[in-house]
Amino acid sequence: MAEETGLILPLGRYVLDTACRQVRSIRDRLDVDLPISVNLSPRQFQENGLLPQVAAALDATGLPSELLIFEITETVVMEDLSGAREVMKKLNRLGVRLAIDDFGTGHSSLAYLKQFPVHEVKVDRTFVQGVAESPVDSAIVRAIIDLANAMGISAVAEGVETKDQAAELKMLGCQVGQGFYFSRPLRAEEFDKLLTRHFARTAGPTGPVLINKGANTSDITAVSSVRACPTDASTLPA
Repeated sequence: MAEETGLILPLGRYVLDTACRQVRSIRDRLDVDLPISVNLSPRQFQENGLLPQVAAALDATGLPSELLIFEITETVVMEDLSGAREVMKKLNRLGVRLAIDDFGTGHSSLAYLKQFPVHEVKVDRTFVQGVAESPVDSAIVRAIIDLANAMGISAVAEGVETKDQAAELKMLGCQVGQGFYFSRPLRAEEFDKLLTRHFARTAGPTGPVLINKGANTSDITAVSSVRACPTDASTLPA
């Protein structure tokens, strides 16, 4: 409804501004750079004022642009290839990173991955859910991971919910996953407490943040980045 009525535009601006302020606050207090992802709806992506809004949010907060990741779906890209290419190139010039969400479920095209400044692909949960049981799902996920690696971009597994899924993804070479296996969604203040309590160290501007996740997640021991739902993304260490 927000998309249809246009309310998504002021809502999207609020989300963008809040996300940038939150990550800048974490950076200032804990001396660590954590990237955060913000989902862009089709209407936001097509809005003429998107680029000025992004630039203003980065300027107002002083957040390094490489810490902001915009997630867009395949459908948005494929609706207007030439228009999408120009918008993505302009966002890239601002230093913002771009991710293709739900990869493999829409109008997948290997051509746009080659043409567009994409920094990561997010493997849809449809394939991740069966990755530990289905040879077909496992093969699809492996193919996406191999493709991402060959192109020098990241592959993020969405919807990781079990230890078996995490273990299979790690075996397939996936370095980052997100889902309830790592944490349920947290409010900003809860996530802030989590970071403050468990922070250990960082390994550079976008390096891993080591967080002890306890005995029940013995093979998943680190959170590497903040996504749209902050504690969703975790490293699958080798």
